[in-house]
Amino acid sequence: MTRDNITVAVTGGIGSGKSVVSRILAAMGYEVYDCDRNARLLMDGSDEIKRLIADRISEDAIADGVIDRRKLGEIVFNDPMMLSRLNSIVHGAVRDHFTEYRKNHSGLIFFETAILSESGFDTLAQRVWEVIAPQELRIERVMKRNNLTRKEVEVRIASQSSTAAAHFHSSVDTIVNDGAMSLLQQVTKLLQNL
Repeated sequence: MTRDNITVAVTGGIGSGKSVVSRILAAMGYEVYDCDRNARLLMDGSDEIKRLIADRISEDAIADGVIDRRKLGEIVFNDPMMLSRLNSIVHGAVRDHFTEYRKNHSGLIFFETAILSESGFDTLAQRVWEVIAPQELRIERVMKRNNLTRKEVEVRIASQSSTAAAHFHSSVDTIVNDGAMSLLQQVTKLLQNL
């Protein structure tokens, strides 16, 4: 396998800083596919996905043909069965979209995802970079960024409890985002080792 056909997953729980790592990579000229962003675009643009959400999760999650993300979050992050249903609706569409994206982009490709194995994206990566941060720092970041309560953030963190290292079939490289270690230095070192 040459460096030109490697797909690297950038993963980590909510608030870990994986998006910051992705922005560093993009600034360095690398292709980075954002699974969450593309999931939102696919959900917003698909009447079929909206219908499935209304049918399988709750009609209250769709208002005037638009997904009420706050309501949907309240439902799925408080009920593991509903979260599993949402994941089954959305993840297949995102995997298919990424597969097409990958066909049209050559070279070293990165994708960012919070739930690597649960989404089935672990099968699409040859390498994994897991971004980690202290839980209290993650909670503070998400509360500030998403205007959520501590409890809402804790529920989301709990829903993403598994780590990449626990499930990935190969080695996992760790990036520490604690505000003390340089992310740029860590990313540069990992790039040199690809």
